[in-house]
Amino acid sequence: MSSTNAKPAMRSAAWRISLWATLAFAAGTMVVFFVLDRVVATDIHRRVDAWLSGEVEVLADVAERTPNDALYNRVVGEVAELAAHEVPNRLPSDDSDENRSSFPNNSVFFLQSGADGSLKLWVGPGEGRSYASAVLASRIVVDRPTDIQVPGSRTPFRVASVPIKDGSRVYLGLSERDQLRVLRNLRTRFFLLWLSLVLLGFAIVFLTSRRMLSHVRRISEAATHIGHSDLGTRVPTSNRNDEIAHLALTLNGMLDRIESSMHQLHTITDSLAHDLRSPLTAIRGKLESSLSGTREGEQSDAIVSAIEELDRLTDFLNKSLDVAEAQADALRLTRTEIDLDELLRAMVELYEPSMTERGLKVSLVSHGPIWITGDAGLLHRMTANLFDNELRHLPSESSLTIRLETLENAARLTVEDKGPGFDEQILPSLFQRRIRGKHSTGHGLGLAFIDAVVRAHGGTITASNAEGGGACIVIVLPAHQPDHGRTLAAAAV
Repeated sequence: MSSTNAKPAMRSAAWRISLWATLAFAAGTMVVFFVLDRVVATDIHRRVDAWLSGEVEVLADVAERTPNDALYNRVVGEVAELAAHEVPNRLPSDDSDENRSSFPNNSVFFLQSGADGSLKLWVGPGEGRSYASAVLASRIVVDRPTDIQVPGSRTPFRVASVPIKDGSRVYLGLSERDQLRVLRNLRTRFFLLWLSLVLLGFAIVFLTSRRMLSHVRRISEAATHIGHSDLGTRVPTSNRNDEIAHLALTLNGMLDRIESSMHQLHTITDSLAHDLRSPLTAIRGKLESSLSGTREGEQSDAIVSAIEELDRLTDFLNKSLDVAEAQADALRLTRTEIDLDELLRAMVELYEPSMTERGLKVSLVSHGPIWITGDAGLLHRMTANLFDNELRHLPSESSLTIRLETLENAARLTVEDKGPGFDEQILPSLFQRRIRGKHSTGHGLGLAFIDAVVRAHGGTITASNAEGGGACIVIVLPAHQPDHGRTLAAAAV
């Protein structure tokens, strides 16, 4: 039994290739941007620490050299304010006039504590007690800036400290707000750049892979067309010396060898058919001549029997060759437009006398013309084999019903009888060559030939036993819509 499964809609692999390539590219670029972010952040911290360490030493030197009198706080405070305007990584908004006269945006403070830990000098926002408490509570290592969190401030301060000879200690603190804003802006730009590169990479990979796979698809479509119609067609090639071009050349070379093999097969089968048919035809002609000259007796019966045997041998030869070519997908078709309804009515009219003589009832149920494209000779022989099979195996007083109906883009032919049905043991392999029932006297090629013709026309065939008894064969063939002019002409007739 032959079955042709409907091919699922083909999906392009370009999406899958682009997705995996983009994921790999996105992961790689993310790692690169992460490394760049760490490098930039480290560089910003290094510059801030260098500024803090340098400025706190300058302020400590000023504090040591300035006499401890009434002008001490004013001198040291003004020097601290001047140093505050040289803060690294300041944003442009911090350069407004109102911020030039004081510590910019409350981001810098200067603190000097006495030897006993008391607040000796404060230059910065507010009274500075919360800052002093946070600074004195932390353990700040000399020449190594440290992060501290001041109560009431959302961002930490980076603080550097230097001791003075009189036992006091000076502290210079810088808020990390501007640094964090710089890093945040930089990371936003990094993310937008990364997203743009990922989308651009996806588009490039998708367009490239889709263009590449379009050549593969054209090769596949051409190969499918070759397998169903003509071995003389070749897949398209290109001038590019790449893998796809080599694939097309390889397929064309393979098709050349297949076409050559098919040609040799056709030559052999044609030669075999000619060599066997010619002597068989000659023998049959001589027997017919002898039969016409014989008046009576046993010689006449022997000659008739010999002619019948020759006819069966010729039919066996033709079917064997056709089945062999069909199974090799090499059956040659001369396609024309055929009305199945007209074909079946002609065959019923031809076989009805023989069936009536055997006590068989045949009925045709059809709803009008159904057109297909196929080989008229093979379809006539296929239908004849169906009727011959019923004549040979149906007992007297049985009925045969033939239904022809239209499906979506297909024609369905159903042959049902009320006979004994198929042998359950051979039902799974019913359409194979030389498969016969227990009481069959044939060569086991009738149904195999029917299956071969159906396959060659791109159809399907199934066989089963009906629940109430009898056999059922269903043939589905691709339908063909005739041109409008022919339809109008047929309707006018």
